[in-house]
This record gives sequence, C-alpha cells and structure tokens, in this order.
Amino acid sequence: MKEQLAGGKLLLDSPAEAVVRLRINNPERRNALDHEILDALAETVPRLDHGIETRCLLITGAPPVFSAGYDIASIPSETFERDAEALVAHPFQAAIEALGSYPWPTLAAINGHCIGGGLELAVTCDLRICAVGAKLGMPPVKLGLVYSHTGLRKFLDTVGVARTKELFLTGRNFDAFRAEQIGLVQEVVADDRLEDAAVELAAEVAANAPLSMRGNKSAIDLLTSSPVLSDQQEAGLVALRESCFASEDFREGIKAFAEKRKPQWKGR
Repeated sequence: MKEQLAGGKLLLDSPAEAVVRLRINNPERRNALDHEILDALAETVPRLDHGIETRCLLITGAPPVFSAGYDIASIPSETFERDAEALVAHPFQAAIEALGSYPWPTLAAINGHCIGGGLELAVTCDLRICAVGAKLGMPPVKLGLVYSHTGLRKFLDTVGVARTKELFLTGRNFDAFRAEQIGLVQEVVADDRLEDAAVELAAEVAANAPLSMRGNKSAIDLLTSSPVLSDQQEAGLVALRESCFASEDFREGIKAFAEKRKPQWKGR
C-alpha cells in the first residue's frame, strides 16, 4: 500500500502488518499543515478502517521536523484578516475530528520539532513517541491567538491544568525529556532510532486483540469526555465488556496463552 495524497504532501504506506502510516511531507514549509494536507487527512483517515486489516495508524513527518503547525503564512493577509475563523478553524477541526474518531489505536512519531497545530495533531493520537532532539511547544500567546476550547481540552486531559497553563501562557518550547516528564509524550528515543522504534511500537500494538483494542479505546474516550456517565452510557459500557466474553477472540486468547503461542485473531 503506497499512495501520494495532497499533491505528494501526505504520503500513505504500510510499514508493518496491520499498520498504516501517514507521513506529512511538506519540507519546504517545515511540514506546516496547509489546506491540502488537512483536507487529505480529513478524507483519508476515515477510509483506513478496513475491518481488522488495519489495527494501528502511525503519523509522522518527513525529516527533520514533525510539523511547524498550521500554515498561516500561506494565506494572503487580506483574505486572512477578512475570514480567519473559516480559513483556520474549520479545515483544521475537520482533520482533528477525523483522527480523534478513528476507532483503532493511533501513534504519533514525533521525529522533530512539533509546534502549535502540529502538537495538537500529535496530542490527538493515543500514543506519542518522540526523538530526543525534538522541541514541542504551543505559541498562540506569541501570535495574539486565543486557542480553541476543544484543543485546550485535549491538553488539559493529557497534561493537566498546571502544565497546560505553562504551555499556553509562556509559549515556551519544551525539550523531549521535559515533554516526557509532564506526560506530553510517553517515550523518548535517539533521533536515529525514532523511525524504527515507532514502527516496532505500532506493530506491537497492532498485534493485540482487535475487539479489545477498539473496546478499550472506546471506553477510555467515553470516560474521558463524560466523567459522569448517564444510565445509558454505563449500560453500554457494561454490554461492551460482556460482549467480549462471548467472542471467539477471547477464547482464542485464553487458549493461545495456555499453549504459549501467538493468537490468531478473527475480530469476532
């Protein structure tokens, strides 16, 4: 599987079994997220859910950066001043919503600087692995921008109130180890190991039980977004858990564990 999207500014391939990778490839703009890339993300991510054939989505950037954020500089100033909200918020939100709604685990491989909208893209992913030389930051305070409440919520859920305020009120760039310390990323690796380490991690995730991955991700997302569950939501989570006990995969997982072999998942 290999495709060039957004005029070659977004590359799609499959580096491991059940893993699909999207690579931002806009090096002349430091992998800034322009409308072509954002539209391609919004259109492509939903179609990557093919049963259990794809069980992990990996997102990274063409070296040497992950993404410098939303490409404001590509918009003529007179157009931007007239309709900034429509030009920035809507295309970006559509891409973020597509990624956030993806039912399988998502992994951001932060291979270099990850700034602004690029960092929100990474934080939207379930897991984040980071190259030691990367810098991560949120510069809205240096641009005169009040960030979207939906974006702020992602950071609050990821690093908490104090660290979100530190990111957004100072505008500082954090180094990789500081980012790991506050939970912005889960793992830091050497720059020259990032690509292989990311594929290895994605393949490890993709090898797990499909029903379990989708079910656990769905439950975690619901509990995060709705700390107080309605009776209907709670009943749905109970039904989701009970459904796994009747599945073929649960029986296969128990049997494979006892026989010390790799499970053969069916996704049912």
